Amino acid sequence: ADIGDIVRGRDLYLGDDKKDKEQKKKLQDNLKEIFNMIQKNNESILGGLSLDQVREYWWEENRETVWKAITCDVKSGSQYFRATCGGGRDATRTQDNCQCPNGKNSDQVPTYFDYVPQYL
Repeated sequence: ADIGDIVRGRDLYLGDDKKDKEQKKKLQDNLKEIFNMIQKNNESILGGLSLDQVREYWWEENRETVWKAITCDVKSGSQYFRATCGGGRDATRTQDNCQCPNGKNSDQVPTYFDYVPQYL
């Protein structure tokens, strides 16, 4: 699954055991609550949409911001990706590919890089 799949409720992996399934259910319940609040607070735009449509709409509107948040605006120790390019103090997570304001192709979200590994 990638982050977009999880946000939109399309992650099909249910888990290997009861604990995994309970955690996934808790996550999805929390996301449903969040998107219900988003819909309620934006009734004029989102009022006539199903919850799945609200999730899809939100993701399309915010995916670039989510990408920047997990790659470019991280605080020390909270990096989503480990440094893989360069070395020492010059190591970066996405050398010449970071979608930060000063990066190359800053308006593109590389979907191949938002994959969330699942340990099967």
